[in-house]
Amino acid sequence: MTELLKPAFSLCVYCGSRPGNHPEFAAIAALVGTWIGTHNGQLVYGGGRNGLMGILADAALAAGARVVGVIPKALVEKEWAHTGCTELHIVENMHERKRMMAEHADAFVALPGGIGTLEELFEVWTWRQLGYHDKPVGLLNMNGYYDALLAFLASSVKAGFMNEWLMSLIRTGSEAEPLLEALIQAAGMTPAATRLDQI
Repeated sequence: MTELLKPAFSLCVYCGSRPGNHPEFAAIAALVGTWIGTHNGQLVYGGGRNGLMGILADAALAAGARVVGVIPKALVEKEWAHTGCTELHIVENMHERKRMMAEHADAFVALPGGIGTLEELFEVWTWRQLGYHDKPVGLLNMNGYYDALLAFLASSVKAGFMNEWLMSLIRTGSEAEPLLEALIQAAGMTPAATRLDQI
């Protein structure tokens, strides 16, 4: 039983602080949170309880995951910091938030979200390009949500501002479970066998 208390991996998830207009967005956030918990993982995220962030954290907690939330003071009231987190870190600013989230993670994945999600994704992707870390980065392109973004990135490669090597640093997938498993394995870890019968 003590083995289950130590997470098999730590996954940083970026996603929207709004729920979006389609129930599929909430469903995917819940699925990702549940997957992390049922595979003995730890969730690292932005510490909010609103929108997809809250759904993700609640699902992870319900499935037995440790949940590490990191939120700036200025956003505590706006995002209603999730006080149910296993660890909740209230930091001074966004820079400290992103640094702490990255330090606690073995891999990163972005779910649907807005400019905050995109900013976090692009920063951690850039950090990998520059060699600041060598952790896997993923993008969950559920129901084609990121099709336009991926088309733009392809056009940037064609225009000579990016290259295929840079694109190879980010894994994309339309289904959550295969992408999550690939990210954790790329980090050199193995997700624990599902614990659905234990929750």
